Amino acid sequence: MTYTDKQLQMKSVEYRRRILKAIAHAGAGHTGGSLSCVDILNVLYNRVLRVDPANPTDPTRDRYIQSKGHSVEALFVVLADRGFYDQSLLETLCQYRSHFVGHPTRKVPGVEFNTGALGHGLSLGVGCALASKKDLADFRTYVLLGDGELAEGSNWEAAMSAAHYRLDNLIAIVDHNTLQITGRTRDVCSNEPLDEKWQAFGWEVRTIDGHCIAQITEALTRPSKGSPVCIIANTRKGKGVSFMEDVGKWHHGVPTDKELQMALQELDLAFAELESGVN
Repeated sequence: MTYTDKQLQMKSVEYRRRILKAIAHAGAGHTGGSLSCVDILNVLYNRVLRVDPANPTDPTRDRYIQSKGHSVEALFVVLADRGFYDQSLLETLCQYRSHFVGHPTRKVPGVEFNTGALGHGLSLGVGCALASKKDLADFRTYVLLGDGELAEGSNWEAAMSAAHYRLDNLIAIVDHNTLQITGRTRDVCSNEPLDEKWQAFGWEVRTIDGHCIAQITEALTRPSKGSPVCIIANTRKGKGVSFMEDVGKWHHGVPTDKELQMALQELDLAFAELESGVN
């Protein structure tokens, strides 16, 4: 199905509702980061990735790796919406014997790798992209990174390798919400200027509004030649819920019943405005 930008904006609102409900029901979850990255996942899974829920191990599929695995709730919600499994399974999040745990696991259909030990996803992505080149295949690999995660040195070893092998079939996306669990990323371990760092490692850099459907689409689909691509997606932690936005405590936080109702009412209003065409 082909979606308009407006339809994807409406999907993002619904995804945020489902994320909040799943986290509240589970009593655990990384709320802020899931809300900040879900627009990116929305565009990836509904416009860009060549994946088939009926055949999730198709060797010709594109690969998506969520290196910032703690924001797994966003991934679970989007995979369910694409039909990789029934929506009702989201109600088992963090429950006994459920495969839907606090980080991605390959026991969940559609998940490529177990991630969440930060700093590993880009190395896995380099391996996938290099394998595609070696096999003369045409699948592409996409890796979502957190900006706080970039303090892990393994990311930069992977970045150097990707540029050396000219992996122009590899796209890294940085969820640049500027907050991590202990504070502002610039205060904990600054990685700025982020664009110049990636460029110095030999990557093509594209800086976008990570909540703008059109900008995300353009950045993910623009052709590249001869070098890997890093998309710096400027986002807001807790995006879509005013009292959560850019507030550090929502890195990992479960809304109370009252907070959940407040958040859902705000999202309902946003959905209604989109539906009626109000800007």
